[in-house]
Amino acid sequence: MPGFTSCGLYAITGGPHAQANLLADVQQALAGGARMLQYRDLSDDHARRLAEAQALKRLCDAHGVPLLINGDASLAQAVGAAGVHLGETAEEITGARARLGHRAIIGVSCSDSLELARLMVAAGADYISFGAFFPSPTLPHARVAPVELLRQSAALGVPRVAIGGITPENGAALVEAGADYLAVISALFGAADVRDAAQRFAGLYPSPNRNLA
Repeated sequence: MPGFTSCGLYAITGGPHAQANLLADVQQALAGGARMLQYRDLSDDHARRLAEAQALKRLCDAHGVPLLINGDASLAQAVGAAGVHLGETAEEITGARARLGHRAIIGVSCSDSLELARLMVAAGADYISFGAFFPSPTLPHARVAPVELLRQSAALGVPRVAIGGITPENGAALVEAGADYLAVISALFGAADVRDAAQRFAGLYPSPNRNLA
C-alpha cells in the first residue's frame, strides 16, 4: 500500500456534477505529477462511488500514489485505499483507525486552528490540513487561514496540507512556508489541460520527489 512518498500536489476530485470525465482527468493529474489523490464525492450513490473508487485505486496503484477517501472509512476499506480524510473530531480518527488499521493514512481538516491541529495529532492523525488560504469556489464559506499557520505547525511533526483557492501563481508562498502538500480541486480539474496544470503545481517544489522525513 503506497504511503507518504514525497511532497507535492495533492489532487482532490470534484464530485459527479463537477467532474464528468473523472477517470481521464485523474489519469492526467497523475501523469502530471500528483503525489496524493483524494476521492471526494459526497453523494449517496453507493454503487457508483464504489465503482469509481475501485477504478481510481487501480490508477493510483499504477502510479504508486496513495488513494484516500473523503469521510468514508467503510468505502476506503472496501477498495483497499491507503486511508481517509476526515473532519474535525477525534472520535472519527479512532473509528477509522479501528477499521483500517495502524498503517492507514488518516488526515484531518483543521481549518485555521493550530490548537485543533495539536488535538488531532495527539488523537492519531497522520497529517493535518489547513485552509482556506485563498477564496475558494469549493469552500466559499471557509474561514481564512493565515500563511503563518504553516510555519507555526511545523513542530507538530506530521505532514501539513494547504487547501483553498490555491493556484500555481499563489502556491509558491505556501510551499515556502512549509506546506508539504498543496491540495487542489478547481485549479487542477477545472483547467483546460489537467496534466499541464499538475506539472505546474509539481514544479513549485524544488525537488518534487524528495522524501518526507
